[in-house]
Amino acid sequence: MPELRFTLPDGQERRTEVHTLLNAGYAGRSQEDVAAHVAELAELGVPAPSVIPALYPVAPYLASQTDEVPVQHERTSGEAEWAIVITGPAPEDVLLTAACDHTDRALEAHGVAWSKNAGPDVLATKAWRLVDVQDRLDDLTLSAWAGETLIQQGKLAELLPPSYWLDVLRERDLYAPGTVLISGTIPMVHGVDQFAGSWRVELGDPATGETIELAYTVRRLPEPIG
Repeated sequence: MPELRFTLPDGQERRTEVHTLLNAGYAGRSQEDVAAHVAELAELGVPAPSVIPALYPVAPYLASQTDEVPVQHERTSGEAEWAIVITGPAPEDVLLTAACDHTDRALEAHGVAWSKNAGPDVLATKAWRLVDVQDRLDDLTLSAWAGETLIQQGKLAELLPPSYWLDVLRERDLYAPGTVLISGTIPMVHGVDQFAGSWRVELGDPATGETIELAYTVRRLPEPIG
């Protein structure tokens, strides 16, 4: 299983071996935002979910800290998200970082869970302790660029908070070191081409001016033989 490494603001490093990776979906607090995301996916042929919010188990080896994502075709794209990473039993062992769920949009039309397992969840290499930003979580910002174009911009207030998902993990006996949960995403800017050759995501803290960023290029794999 992959080992993730994170640098904290005080210079400490935290490591965890991922054994459980979960992707939340349709996780907006606003039903209007959820409806907008459902509409975005419907344009790509993805049927509406039967339950909102949704939670998709993903193969742990897809948790990645990389600057390059290989893809099989041109219809793949990322999503700006935050991630909680549990590195130990104490509250201060829960980390918050930026993430980008790179998804196979062609496969998504046949099954969201399948599409989530066809691409990596890219995580940043910096993180904050969740307890250190808990009092201002809703004001944290989330932005994404497809290529050089801003495609997503909003605040964490638009998404279900980490506390909601931590309760879900406890209820399902999944609150343990090595569990990573990706938040679900905010609406995309209408009309922007999401099928770009690179993605960048930024999690920002306006109170301190600090940011956590990740960026990667998309590399098309060679054509198959046979």
